[in-house]
Amino acid sequence: MTSTVKPDVSPEWHGEDVMIRDVLDALTQIRDKFARAEAGDDEHIHPRNCVMTLIGVAPSEAHEELARRTTLTIGTQHPAQAIVIREEAPIRGRHLDAWITSEVRRSEVACAWQCEIITLHVHGRAAEHLAELVDPLLVSGVPTYLWWLGTPPFGKKELVDALRVCDGLVVDSARFEEPYNSFRRMAALLKVAHHRLGIADVQWARLRPWRESIAQFFTPVERRGFLSGISEIGVDYAGQGRGNRIAAALITGWIAAALGWKLKRAAAGTGGVVVAHYEAGNRFIEVDFRPVAKDHLASGEVSAVRIGGASQGTTFRLSVQHDPVRRPALSEPAYRSLHHAGGEDDAGMELAERRAEWHRDVLHENLDSLHHTATGDPPGESRPKRPRVLTTERRRPDSTRVLLTMIEIGDGAPLRHVQQMEPEDEPALLLDLLSTGTHDDVYNRSLAAASELVDKF
Repeated sequence: MTSTVKPDVSPEWHGEDVMIRDVLDALTQIRDKFARAEAGDDEHIHPRNCVMTLIGVAPSEAHEELARRTTLTIGTQHPAQAIVIREEAPIRGRHLDAWITSEVRRSEVACAWQCEIITLHVHGRAAEHLAELVDPLLVSGVPTYLWWLGTPPFGKKELVDALRVCDGLVVDSARFEEPYNSFRRMAALLKVAHHRLGIADVQWARLRPWRESIAQFFTPVERRGFLSGISEIGVDYAGQGRGNRIAAALITGWIAAALGWKLKRAAAGTGGVVVAHYEAGNRFIEVDFRPVAKDHLASGEVSAVRIGGASQGTTFRLSVQHDPVRRPALSEPAYRSLHHAGGEDDAGMELAERRAEWHRDVLHENLDSLHHTATGDPPGESRPKRPRVLTTERRRPDSTRVLLTMIEIGDGAPLRHVQQMEPEDEPALLLDLLSTGTHDDVYNRSLAAASELVDKF
């Protein structure tokens, strides 16, 4: 049985079986009370700060809690109005239940502001009456973003009508119930949405480390010519089935759209393998998708990207791997076996050695004081001549999330780079998308190219 999510703090107002005008009246009273309390008796009431309205539509209890926590985190950093709408809520026989909670944030360089979260429980599908629900609550003059946490009803007139009051739609294609069909319908929305509407995908933000690693390879001037020499691309992804290829298609669509490739044909084989052929001038580029079994990756998550080709007689190969396969432990006494890093892959060893080097520097800087604290002897007496800091067990749990980039150019020695991926943070990902106003032409072109590729599967 579905239960109702209770606010973390006591709401300043709660109403059952109310109309939206009751919510608006209560909100006005709460704002007036805060404004008068801040102004006091000697000042004029300060204008209310608000940079945007963020509307989160939650299809379940878990999504509602995620929307509340995320909007609260954003609201405590940026003056914003947050509205969380729980569709299909368990409110039998009632039209609307509502809560208003608020937190006051004070800045050292600006006036205090009130972070408000308006929670609405509606009966039935939210899209059927979304415009009527939120339009009276919107703040004029600031953008309005609709964050749909589940699968929006793409292709339905109700959604198109609801989007007319919004400036941006934010979704997460990695969490669609029917990823393949929903992704295609989302791409079609680009053609019917009004000109002000921007579309953003949280999965696109998750792919930023991959896109940056690939782009950085071609950034040096001497490597720009490699862009016209790409002949093959391989993408590994977790899980099987066409619904798990969305992230791989977005990466491919981003490259294809940027370089002006034209899709000629694509075919999906058994076991989730996909082969696509693009044309660029008189060249042909082959793209291969391959599913891999990695239990620690979510279905559809990209595991590796490989790009190869040749330009002006020089071959090149770029490989970006997520959590590369670890090698078995060495049996003979060696540096790596004596200094275990929690995993014997090169990426893990490099991160462990970086931390060990930092600890060595700290130790040497504070050598005298540390020796005095530990032994009671005056600084400098009976001190070990060669203190050591080993890398034993210095690999933290989060250091397993790494990207290992391997670069091979011609006959030169391979170059490698290790970077640690930040833990997934929903508010940070959402802010990354909202900072562009959800109007990202690069994403729009990539989405269109990825949709064309997905249609061929």
